[in-house]
Amino acid sequence: MIIDVHTHINNYHEDRVTSLNDSLNKLTDTMQDNGVNYSLILSSYKVNEHRPSTKSVVEAVSKRDNLGVVAGISYLNYNHRDLREISEFIEAGLIKGLKFYPGYEPFYPNNDRLKVFYEMAIEYNVPVMFHSGDTYAPTGKVKYSHPLQIDDLAVDYPGLKIVICHIGNPWIKDCMEVVYKNENVYTDISGLVLGDFTEKFERYMKKEIEEMIIYAGDPKYLLYGTDWPISNMKSYLKFMTQLDLPDDKKELIMWKNAAELFKIDVSKL
Repeated sequence: MIIDVHTHINNYHEDRVTSLNDSLNKLTDTMQDNGVNYSLILSSYKVNEHRPSTKSVVEAVSKRDNLGVVAGISYLNYNHRDLREISEFIEAGLIKGLKFYPGYEPFYPNNDRLKVFYEMAIEYNVPVMFHSGDTYAPTGKVKYSHPLQIDDLAVDYPGLKIVICHIGNPWIKDCMEVVYKNENVYTDISGLVLGDFTEKFERYMKKEIEEMIIYAGDPKYLLYGTDWPISNMKSYLKFMTQLDLPDDKKELIMWKNAAELFKIDVSKL
């Protein structure tokens, strides 16, 4: 069983527009080619011809049991209509969590403007995900996306389940500490490379993740994700085979942690 908790259907080649249905078909074809049973699609913090709205994605995946949706939230632009729509989607089980993009937008995770979303996530018991670490765009401001910024939020909202995306790369050791210290914090390993792992970087990142597990303990906090299409699924799965871990620990990372955290019914897969 493989669950990828971090994929996108944004069009990152903006010289052309790809339809939502074509993007979904490409995702599911890639999943099938790589033996991936289920993927979470994270919608964007902005909506345009290259980035479909959460509502559009929810409607488009309604008949696809192997896909779920995490709603991207804009710190700068959300309004009361967005709040109502998101709450209705969560209550109906149509979205599995919320995603915030500090670094791409200029805010720290513990900003009071987002309190209403955090309280909603606690009420409905869905996790919140945060971009963390380096930004794909050079216009991002990484002071907002340092993984240490998550610690304040984790302490102030102990009932909130939080996912630090990308293991806070390059601040992996800081991410380790936040995960180790706070039982309500998880992290995913997505987006560590653009495209494929090189052999040299694969060795480096293998060491980093193994050290994280030594430091933070039994990997009940660690989630498999790729950041597809930015990162290559096949290369990611090859990387996972390099980790020096017993099979039961790999199972936690590859699907069991995600199924429990995001309430994914694996019996349908």
